[in-house]
Amino acid sequence: MDSPKVHLTKRVKLEGTGWTFCPVVYTARGQLRPDVVMVEGVEQRHPEGRYYIDWRENGTRHRLKVGKDGTEADNRRQAKQKELAAIAAGVPVLAQTDGKISLTVAIAEYLEETKLTKKPKTLSAYGTALAYFAESCRKQFVHDIERKDLLKFAAFLRDEKNQSPRSCWNKFSNVMSFLKAQGVRGLIGKNDWPRFTEEEPEIYDKEELAEMFAVCDEEERLWFEFFLMTGMREQEVMHIYWADINLSHATVRVTHKPDRGWTPKAYKEREIPIPEKLVKSLKARKAKSDKTCGLVFPTSGCNVKMNFLDDLKAVAERAELNPEHFWLHKFRATFATWALWKGVDLRTVQQWLGHSDMESTLRYLKPSRSQAVRDKVNEIFTD
Repeated sequence: MDSPKVHLTKRVKLEGTGWTFCPVVYTARGQLRPDVVMVEGVEQRHPEGRYYIDWRENGTRHRLKVGKDGTEADNRRQAKQKELAAIAAGVPVLAQTDGKISLTVAIAEYLEETKLTKKPKTLSAYGTALAYFAESCRKQFVHDIERKDLLKFAAFLRDEKNQSPRSCWNKFSNVMSFLKAQGVRGLIGKNDWPRFTEEEPEIYDKEELAEMFAVCDEEERLWFEFFLMTGMREQEVMHIYWADINLSHATVRVTHKPDRGWTPKAYKEREIPIPEKLVKSLKARKAKSDKTCGLVFPTSGCNVKMNFLDDLKAVAERAELNPEHFWLHKFRATFATWALWKGVDLRTVQQWLGHSDMESTLRYLKPSRSQAVRDKVNEIFTD
């Protein structure tokens, strides 16, 4: 008997219709496109609403709410599909047998606990890694997992899922954290871990920034100058309030936003000094801003702006630059590297960036390739 098919839908708000269940959209490689649904045969982006899984069992339709995060929701769909397939094949799905904990149940419980302590993005990463592990590992119980299962998982990530070396390492690390929480340790040595080469962070050069800013309108220029001149992460910029900006002291703070269910990475609040050029632009924007909305960069309805990256790539195309060379985190890397080149000490830059350890900041201490440095090199070897 075939197992029931589990479908993933999202309940979104349509104009003139109200809240409606719409099918989600997948890429050609079978990966979910977050917040994209099919409405009367047309793809539409809907960040609002929640995901649901539904299936029929014994003639009865079941529908279960699985949250706002698309990746986590699709992981839940896959897990339910496997559970139903096991039942259809006559394989018992048990939480525990003779003291052994079911891998499926252990993963579900671990993700529920993770949800209480981690951010949605982290939870999604754990969910994806564990879904891949459950797909590659044939063991029914956690404590039956062996070294060869982990080696097969590393190969599965590389060969079957076409993950980059860094992604392989990250997902492998997430699974090892899960196993550690289950009391499973000592299965592998340090040479068994996937390997990757730590890439040097890429930064923008001043020439390409000048070309990009030359085609920006006033609003676009402020968006991307804010990223560049504060070194803030995308989520931090999305959730910046006017109350976080002190124009008199030329500072901006990264703070917890309980009203929007958002907290800074590692739950660290911090303050960053900003240049006068940015202060002047922010003053002009504040004078024209909607006084009923606290967000600095809102969309209609005082909602968080979620498409900075799309806008950046559109600007790059308009400037006839390669949009593949433009992404938001590159502004952060540029901010950090330029600050270190100007002699700002590592500890201060670490605090501005909100890094938990110095090693993360040291990655941005890259050699300067400026003409001034080239001149000094030439002087060394001049008689």
